[in-house]
Amino acid sequence: MENKSENLIDKTPTIVVLGHVDHGKTSILDYIRKTSLAEKEEGSITQHIGAYQIKRNNKKITFLDTPGHEAFLTLRARGAKVADIGLLVIDATEGIKPQTKEAISHLKNFNIPFIVVLNKIDKSNANPEKVKRELMKENVFLEGMGGDIPWVEVSAKTGKGINELLELIELVAEIKKIKANIKKRAKGVIIEAFLDPKRGPTATLILEEGILKRREIIGTSSTFGKIRIMEDSQGKPIEKIFPGDPAVVIGFERVPLVGESFQTFDDIESVKSQIKIEKEKKIAFKVSSLSSPQKVLKLILKTDVWGSLEAIEQTLKKIQPEKIALEIVKGEIGDVNESDVKLAKNTQAIILGFRVKIAPVVKKIIEREKIKVMNFKVIYDLVEGIYKLIKEAQEPEIKRIELGKVKTLVIFLTEKNRQIIGGKVIEGKVKKGAKIEVFRNNELVGKGRLVNLKKGQKDISEIQAPQECGILFEGDIKIEVGDILKIIFLEKR
Repeated sequence: MENKSENLIDKTPTIVVLGHVDHGKTSILDYIRKTSLAEKEEGSITQHIGAYQIKRNNKKITFLDTPGHEAFLTLRARGAKVADIGLLVIDATEGIKPQTKEAISHLKNFNIPFIVVLNKIDKSNANPEKVKRELMKENVFLEGMGGDIPWVEVSAKTGKGINELLELIELVAEIKKIKANIKKRAKGVIIEAFLDPKRGPTATLILEEGILKRREIIGTSSTFGKIRIMEDSQGKPIEKIFPGDPAVVIGFERVPLVGESFQTFDDIESVKSQIKIEKEKKIAFKVSSLSSPQKVLKLILKTDVWGSLEAIEQTLKKIQPEKIALEIVKGEIGDVNESDVKLAKNTQAIILGFRVKIAPVVKKIIEREKIKVMNFKVIYDLVEGIYKLIKEAQEPEIKRIELGKVKTLVIFLTEKNRQIIGGKVIEGKVKKGAKIEVFRNNELVGKGRLVNLKKGQKDISEIQAPQECGILFEGDIKIEVGDILKIIFLEKR
């Protein structure tokens, strides 16, 4: 019954938009949707997969906008898996970049028909012919150049070619005869998921088969629940969706994992009996280029959604720092909380947040416990911040050793920035090359360096209390009789 042709309908085509960072993927969708999404993105960079839908000629088209930054390889690959048609966006002024090649690989591996979109054609330095030749080297042969892959020149700024692009999408969808069975049990893929502090576990999904309705029981391999709220890509409440439609769903008991398949069930008992619920995803790992690193940089990672956590995890695992191990003590989604601060204190870890919030009461605890917290909104900044932390951790640790004290008895010579003084070692010892802190009336008044050390007329390297010695001092203060010189040695470890 389910496989009969009358059960098949034209599926709303799901279009994945792929390409190198800043080649204009979001800007093209922005023009299509007539919204200002691109301007709202942090740093104009898409950080998560977004699912958006438009209606044209009484037909719907669903778009998946995927991040272009290399850290989001997993997200882009997953976006391609659920797509019917791909848009390979290339900046006509820059040509093919590493992530362009990666996108081509995804499209070919998943056998997804795609359209090449040459963007920024309005710019004076646009060179579409050069891009076409570069595509041939990647075995992408366009129509009119020995191949059958459709292409179009567009400008996300002026709108040139956008209508032609939409016509091409409709044409490819029609040729490919993309169908779906509406009589089958509803199933699809989780595109994004996060914990909304007010509404609870929230997921963006794409339906592949069947009809998904509000109040239905839905389950993945990690969680389940009853759909309480269902919204379209514009945030408007809806009661049901059809194959190819995106929706925001609220009702899961826990935040599902990005990329999981979902399906509907008759009741909660059916979910529990048919699906093995996995533990909530958290990450903890250590990365090192050495078998026994000298230092360990410990991090606690908190992100807004699973996709970000997953992408950052993959990035960190690629880092091979020298003389140091990078350890993620804990990584999970959600805002920075008291538990994170306590863990950071106990493990001496730094908290890294990505697009998360910190409640005022938690901020007070952080300040009181003197915990280092770094919060980022753009992936570039987070990765840069991690490399900065690694560099700081790689620098040798300086240990301060207080060797002894000298009481100034006489000033023999005073020149610019230099003095020769005579004194008595009243505590510990004095060593040539050491640092000197000058104290007057128990207050630090200046610092300098012990350039040379003498006993009588003889140069020496070290002298113990309670002997007298001559010191050649170089520093920013004029030593006076009666000053106490604290002899400091800085040892690198």
